[in-house]
Amino acid sequence: MIQARRARPALLLSVYFFFVSLALGQDASESSLRSLLPGLPAWTLTEAPSVYLPGTLFEYIDGAAENYLSYGFRELVVGNYKEEKSAATLTVEIYDMGDEVRAFGVYSSERYPESHFFKVGSQGYWEEGALNFIAGSYYVKLLCFDCGGGAEPTLVSIARDIEKKVPNNSKLPPRLGLFPRDGLIANSEKFILQNVLGYGFLHHGYLASYRVQDQEFDLFIIQGTDTQDAQNMVTQYLNIQRESSQTAQPTNLGFHVRDRYANNIYFTQSGNLILGVMRIKDGFEEMGKKYLGLLVQAAKS
Repeated sequence: MIQARRARPALLLSVYFFFVSLALGQDASESSLRSLLPGLPAWTLTEAPSVYLPGTLFEYIDGAAENYLSYGFRELVVGNYKEEKSAATLTVEIYDMGDEVRAFGVYSSERYPESHFFKVGSQGYWEEGALNFIAGSYYVKLLCFDCGGGAEPTLVSIARDIEKKVPNNSKLPPRLGLFPRDGLIANSEKFILQNVLGYGFLHHGYLASYRVQDQEFDLFIIQGTDTQDAQNMVTQYLNIQRESSQTAQPTNLGFHVRDRYANNIYFTQSGNLILGVMRIKDGFEEMGKKYLGLLVQAAKS
């Protein structure tokens, strides 16, 4: 797909949020996130918890900060612990993303379908020495060092402690329920706040991957603020395709585009939603039409 030019370079974004952070003047003692840090009988904090705001997040996660900022990151609190009777250390990171959809978005950008998932908060997964999960508007990352074979049960126990402190912690974004179950690759769903499909004017997009008859393709749902906003996005997309000599052809459900990067794309507008299927290979057009129909049906119901 054609990649849209970023509207705001990372440096300018960082400078902007730096001055916002100075104006807020928040420290760890004033942070409401500090109350979510676990109290662990066998562990002690090695130092006062640290707080990072949008303008200072680069100081903690320089390489990944822009991704978090692109999802509307608000605040991070970090607690570092030491186990009293061993060399084990623990880092607890709690990111406030503003709401559960944006928390899911940044979480979904870091998980993999083949990760080891389990039920904590809305969802969590385990990797060697680390446990990441979402609860409400928070994305929580637990990292255990020198914890040996007891790392997983230790981190699960700590996750449960944090989970209890978060109200309404078990909800995934409702739009995910529109994706058909048949052929869905479990835990492939993602939420992208901006630059959906590589276009700067497309925003609030949900994507999911499918595997059917040895074919892999994607479904997408793009949510406009209202019907007019969705229509504007469709119009801009059609104009870009026309300028690229990839004019969309009308179908009984909406439009079909033969894209040089994403193969066959079928899409339509339904109220404030743009629904679509992409990466349909030649010869499997009927499959694309079928899944677009299933998505339209789900949206209407």
